Amino acid sequence: MSVPDYMQCAEDHQTLLVVVQPVGIVSEENFFRIYKRISSVSQISVRDSQRVLYIRYRHHYPPENNEWGDFQTHRKVVGLITITDCFSAKDWPQTFEKFHVQKELYGSTLYDSRLLVFGLQGEIAEQPRTDVAFYPSYEDCATVEKRIEDFIESLFIVLESKRLDRATDKSGDKIPLLCVPFEKKDFVGLDTDSRHYKKRCQGRMRKHVGDLCLQAGMLQDSLVHYHMAVEFLRSVNDFLWLGAALEGLCSASVIYHYPGGTGGKTGARRFQGSSLPAEAANRHRPGKPCSCLCPGALSTNGINPDTSTEIGRAKNCLSPEDIIEKYKEAISCYGKYKNAGVIELEACVKAVRVLAIQKRSMEASEFLQNAVYINLRQLSEEERIQRYSILSELYELIGFHRKSAFFKRVAAMQCVAPSIAEPGWRACYKLLLETLPGYSLSLDPQDFNKGTHRGWAAVQMRLLHELVYASRRMGNPALSVRHLSFLLQTMLDFLSDQEKKDVTQSLENYTSKCPGTMERITLPDGLTLPPVALTKLPIVRCVKLLSLPASLRPQKMKSLLGQSVSAKSPFIYSPITVHSRGEERSGKIDFQWVQGDVCEVQLMVYNPMPFELRVENMGLLTSGVEFESLPAALSLPAESGLYPVTLVGVPQTTGTITVNGYHTTVFGVFSDCFLDNLPGVKTGGSTVEVIPALPRLQISTSLPRSAHSLQPSSGDEVSTNVSVQLYNGETQHLVVKLENIGMEPLEKLEVTSKILTTKEKLYGDFLSWRLEETLAQFPLQPGKVATLTVCIKVKLDFSCQENLLQDLSDDGISVSGFPLCSPSRQVVRPRADSKPANPAEGSRPGDPGHVKVSHPSTPPGEGAARQGASRS
Repeated sequence: MSVPDYMQCAEDHQTLLVVVQPVGIVSEENFFRIYKRISSVSQISVRDSQRVLYIRYRHHYPPENNEWGDFQTHRKVVGLITITDCFSAKDWPQTFEKFHVQKELYGSTLYDSRLLVFGLQGEIAEQPRTDVAFYPSYEDCATVEKRIEDFIESLFIVLESKRLDRATDKSGDKIPLLCVPFEKKDFVGLDTDSRHYKKRCQGRMRKHVGDLCLQAGMLQDSLVHYHMAVEFLRSVNDFLWLGAALEGLCSASVIYHYPGGTGGKTGARRFQGSSLPAEAANRHRPGKPCSCLCPGALSTNGINPDTSTEIGRAKNCLSPEDIIEKYKEAISCYGKYKNAGVIELEACVKAVRVLAIQKRSMEASEFLQNAVYINLRQLSEEERIQRYSILSELYELIGFHRKSAFFKRVAAMQCVAPSIAEPGWRACYKLLLETLPGYSLSLDPQDFNKGTHRGWAAVQMRLLHELVYASRRMGNPALSVRHLSFLLQTMLDFLSDQEKKDVTQSLENYTSKCPGTMERITLPDGLTLPPVALTKLPIVRCVKLLSLPASLRPQKMKSLLGQSVSAKSPFIYSPITVHSRGEERSGKIDFQWVQGDVCEVQLMVYNPMPFELRVENMGLLTSGVEFESLPAALSLPAESGLYPVTLVGVPQTTGTITVNGYHTTVFGVFSDCFLDNLPGVKTGGSTVEVIPALPRLQISTSLPRSAHSLQPSSGDEVSTNVSVQLYNGETQHLVVKLENIGMEPLEKLEVTSKILTTKEKLYGDFLSWRLEETLAQFPLQPGKVATLTVCIKVKLDFSCQENLLQDLSDDGISVSGFPLCSPSRQVVRPRADSKPANPAEGSRPGDPGHVKVSHPSTPPGEGAARQGASRS
C-alpha cells in the first residue's frame, strides 16, 4: 500500500467503505451535488436490530489499497455507486458496459453495487432493476437517499453472512492463512501442518473476525476476538498482524470511550444496544478498566444467531491510558516491516487524534515526530504537500502552533519546488498566510501598537519576504507593495542599516509600477488586508496647533470707551477650581482660527533611516469643517534629531475643526497617519474653533515712523509709532489712510486718544478729528480706501508754572496708541517712563514753545489689523 489516508481516525475501523465515482462524462457540479446527498446517509439502524451501521464514502480510492482489505477490513471497498448521464436508449448498452468495467476494479471485494442514471426516460427506465436507478434529471431525484439506505442494508446482509461464516470456522487445519500482498511469496513452501502455522492462521482469522464484528456493530464481540487474536499472534511472533490486532483493540476501546469520535466530525455518534453498556458514566475514569461485557448485552436479530460460546465476560476494553500503550506497541510492530510504512503512519495519526482528545500534547508530539521520519516510497510533490499539511493540522490540534506553522510553511515551499513544471504560487501564498498566527504575526499593523513585540522577528521578516516574493510571482504587485510596506512599518526596529536600504530600494521599485494606497485589499478567498500607514517614516514626537499671527489673530470686540459689548455677569469667588473635563478630553484649544486664513500645525519629526529621507505630499488630515490642506515636501538628514515641520492649510467653512493626523507619500506609498495610532506622541490639543472670516485693515499715515517705541506691546496688539515736532501753538494735520485688504467689508470704526502724562500741563483738545467724514465711506468694501484726518495742535499754559521748562525738557508730549486692531482705535496715554538723565535732551534751549509729539499708526505697506461690526 503506497497511498496513506491522512484523514484516518480510530472510529473508521467500524465503517464500511463505499466508493462513489462517475461513469462517462459527468459535470463536476452535478457529480458532487449527488455525492453530497449520498454521503449524507452515513449511518443507519439495522432493521430488526439495535445495531448501527456506519458508512465511509470516498470518490477516489487507489485500487492497490484495496488489496489490504483482509489485513484491515475497513480498507476494503465493499460498495460501489456510480453516477452517469444517459439521454438516449441507444447509448444505454455502452453506458451499462462501462459500469461493469468499473466494477472489475474492485470486483474481488465488492458486496454490492449501484448505478444511478440521469436523463434516460422511456421503456428502459421503466424496467424494474435492483442494481440500476433511473432519474429524469438531477433536479428530479427525490428518492436518492432511500435508494442508498436500501443499498446499505444489502451490504449489511452480505457482511453479516461473512462474519458468521468466518466465526464458525474453528478447526485450525481448515482455516485459511490471510496474507498482505508482500507476504505471499514468503509463505511458499511452509509446513502447513505445523502447530506454529495453525496458530498463525487462527490468530489472523480471529483478528479478521474482530474487524467484521466491529463493522457489524458488535463492539463487545470484537473486543473479545481482538484479545484472543493478540494471544495467538504474540505466541508465534507474528508482529505485523499482532500490530493490527492491537490497533483493532485500541480502535474498539476508543469507540467505546469517545462516542463523539476523534476525527473532529460534527455530531456525536450514537451507539445502541450491544454497543453501549450501561456503565458508560464510568468510561472516562483513568487507570480503571471498563467492563464491556454485561448480562444480556449480546443480542441476536432475525438474521444471525448469537456469537460463539468462546465469548466470555472476562475480557475488558482498554482504559484511556492503556489505549496509548497498545498504540505504541502496535506502531513498534509495524516498524519492523519496511512495506508497512503507510500502516505505521496512519496508526500514528490515529493515536495523535486520541491524545488530542485526552489533552496529552507532549505524548502526541512524540507520535508525530515518529510520523515525520517514517520512510515511505518516493512521494510525488502533491503527496508531499498533503503530508506536510496534515502534519501541520495535527500539530495545531495538540496546541503546538509554531510547529504547525513550520510544517505548513514547508508545504508552501513544496508547492513551488524546482521539480514542479508549473509552480503553484497561489497555493504557496495561501499556505504562507495560514502560517502567520503560528509565528505570532498579524497583517494588521494596529496589533503592533499595543505593546512589546511578540515572536521571533528574524523568522517573521523571513516569512514576510516570502509573502512579497510569492505575491510578485502571482502577478499581483499591489500585494507585494502592501506586504513590503508592512515589513518596513512593523520590523523597522529589527532591520540593519543595509537591510533598511535594501527594503526601501525594493519598495521604490515596486511602487514605480503600482503605487501604495490606503485601500483595503480583498483576496479571492475573502481575506481582507488592512491598509498600512508608514507612521515611522518619519517618526512624529509632538504635534502642536499654532495660533494665528498677532496681526491676524481675532480679538474679543469691546467698546473703546470702556463698556463691554456683552453684559457683565456677577463675580462669585470659590476656593475650588473647577476644570472643564469635557474640554480636556476633547483636547480643545483656547485660541481660534479664522475662515479663509492660513492656519499652521507644527510637528516635531525624526528620521530613523541611515540615509536622507524624502517626504512628499505631506499635509493635514482634518474633520469637522471643510479644510484645504496645502501639502509640503521635506528632506530630513540621516538619523536626524527632532526637526520642526510646519504644515499649513485654510479652513473654508466655520465650526469646530479637529486635526486627526497627517498624510505623507514616502517611497511611493501614500499613508494616512492618525494621531490616535501614533504611540508616544505629545499633543496640546487637536480641536479648535473656526470663526467666520473677518475684515483685514491696513493703515498708513502721512508722518514718518518713529525710531523707538514709546510703550511696549502686550503681545496681542498690533502697534507702530510715528513722530512729529511742533512748537507751542503750531498745528499739523495727520492723514491716516485706511485700506480694506481683506474679503469682508469694514462696518465700524472707533477712534479715541489719551495723553501720556500725569502733570496736566496741557489743556484743551490736543488731538481732534472729524469721524463723520470717514464714517460716510463705510461700510468700506474690499479693496477700497478711506482717509481720516487728525489735527495735532499744541497749546500749553506757561502761567504760574515755575518748573514747566524743566518738565518740557523731556522728550516732549508723546502721543501713543493701542494696537490697531478690531475695532481700530487710537489712544493717547500719559508717558509713564522716567525722565532722561539729560533734561535738555530732545528740546530746544530757550525755546519753551517747542514740543515733540509721537503718534501711533502704521506706515504705508506695513501691518494689518482686524475690524468688525459684530465679531472679532
